[in-house]
Amino acid sequence: MARLRVLALDFVGTLAGHGPAPDGQLVVEAIRGLPGVVVPDGFATRFDLVTRRLRQSDRARGVRSSFATRLRRSALECGAVVPDLRLATQAVFTALPDATVDPRAAAALRRLHAGGLRCVLASNTDRPEPVRLRTLRAASIADCFDALVLSGTLGVYKPDPRFYAAVAAAADCPPEEVLFVGDNPHTDAFGPHAYGMSAVLITSSPRPPDLPARIGTIGHLGELSAHLDRISR
Repeated sequence: MARLRVLALDFVGTLAGHGPAPDGQLVVEAIRGLPGVVVPDGFATRFDLVTRRLRQSDRARGVRSSFATRLRRSALECGAVVPDLRLATQAVFTALPDATVDPRAAAALRRLHAGGLRCVLASNTDRPEPVRLRTLRAASIADCFDALVLSGTLGVYKPDPRFYAAVAAAADCPPEEVLFVGDNPHTDAFGPHAYGMSAVLITSSPRPPDLPARIGTIGHLGELSAHLDRISR
């Protein structure tokens, strides 16, 4: 195994719980008043309908539509005007609470970082970087990360290989020197493993039978240091 230099960490389910998702009414309240925005009656209902529809089609196709896509399609279908989707997205997720960082996971991250591992946050999320940075600063772990690779900013989502390429580029090292840790078997274990990274899956369930032998499993991020000690012997 190559020497591990960089820890790439998922966010939800790894460092934090699940945060709330925006519904149509919150979107209306957040974007109304932005320059050039026109929100007709019925937009909130249309946004919720488009969100449900896209989630169903995304599951069938194995993809994930961005928040901006949902917002743009909702606007087109009901005659709303949202001239700056980036500004609107930031307004929505600034108004919406983020997930809460798990204190035990935060403490584990600080120990891993203090032990010499550089860290990259590697997350599928619609939340803009300033919003996610706000959450990391509130948990006193923002300084642990050398870079944030967020799907909503990048424009591609795990398990797209381009996402892992962006992680390796942000880490400034070859994939084999990156350890990817997260709780989703497909996006945080199989995906990075196929790209050439080491991977550890966080799971409270039995080990998936098709999980490659080289992918480790732990129950919580707090167990990662002990896991690394075991495999380095």
